[in-house]
Amino acid sequence: MSSPVAQPLPLQGVRILAIEQYGAGPFASMHLADLGAEVIKIETPGGGDMSRATGPHFLGPDDSQFFQTFNRNKQSVVLDLKSASGRADFHHLVATADAVLNNLRGDQADKLGLTYQALAAINPRLVCAHLSAYGRDNERAAWPGYDYLMQAEAGFMHLTGEPDAPPTRMGLSVVDYISGVTLAVGLLAALVGALKTGAGRDVDVSLFDVALFQLTYPATWYLNGGHVTTRQASSAHPATVPCQLLPTADGHVFLMCMTAKFWDLLLIELDLPALRSPRFADAALRRTNKADLIPLLEAAFAQRSTADWLERMSGKLPIAPVLGLQQAIDNPFAARIGMLQSLPHPLAPGFRMLANPIKLDGQRLSGQVCSALGADNLRLLGHRR
Repeated sequence: MSSPVAQPLPLQGVRILAIEQYGAGPFASMHLADLGAEVIKIETPGGGDMSRATGPHFLGPDDSQFFQTFNRNKQSVVLDLKSASGRADFHHLVATADAVLNNLRGDQADKLGLTYQALAAINPRLVCAHLSAYGRDNERAAWPGYDYLMQAEAGFMHLTGEPDAPPTRMGLSVVDYISGVTLAVGLLAALVGALKTGAGRDVDVSLFDVALFQLTYPATWYLNGGHVTTRQASSAHPATVPCQLLPTADGHVFLMCMTAKFWDLLLIELDLPALRSPRFADAALRRTNKADLIPLLEAAFAQRSTADWLERMSGKLPIAPVLGLQQAIDNPFAARIGMLQSLPHPLAPGFRMLANPIKLDGQRLSGQVCSALGADNLRLLGHRR
């Protein structure tokens, strides 16, 4: 397990003001905070970020395990951006900032003066990054929107689950998280531009755009040939065979024979004459004759336990056990590589989270819990919240 990376971090000295709530925006700014940026959460009076009150697992007043999941390494200032005094304090911070990030509804950035046009006179090199549900420049700008809605409208639910089951969402808010990472990339690119030119700009990302963009090759297939990708049994890949769940004697594994090399290795490991039929000789034939091939593989894999197959094939073939949430987090491999991080909290000394997946010079990024609501008002603004 690697130790935390030594200073300086690459974004040390970068100040980002974050007007953010819940998941997607905080996920973006947490990546930047983990990499050394000074991220100052601008929170509303009366409770701050709504995720501070998101249960069922709380860490005292105005704090929760959900909130800390998305807000590691950040500071907190409470300001009312709708009041004259709040705007004055905000502009004071803007003058010293490199970026302002928000994930408000698409019509709110203009109303609250969070755009480059509104703030350039204070700080011409400022980057203003906006993450909204549907964007700021179309008829849906004022619509509220969340991850699950995007999964529904962008086709994710059409592609997820068994063929004869109802449309199914993915188990995690993947659109939120991918949108957060996309916003962080856009913000960093604009910061590089501002460093070179001295001029900031607006950067816009929407949940809907990001969700649609993730359709990738199924979208290309449809746009250029009318091919409609559909759900596959056993969570199989739509084109590569075999690439799917297979039952074992006590669970499931996921096998991915993406290349001819891996198919040849599978033939050696299973040693079943029926698999050497000319009907399965290449990728195209395996796809054409999938209905005959898969029952042979299912019958073979059902003869041994998951542990037996992993011991036999791990490191040779792309194979993984299908784990429950508890097993995935308690996986000894995750602990050995340092993906479990201790972040002592004043009310929970043993508090832990998953570590950032980015390494610098082979080392994990360090972390601490987010400040209490408004805890940094006095230091940053000279007055209490």
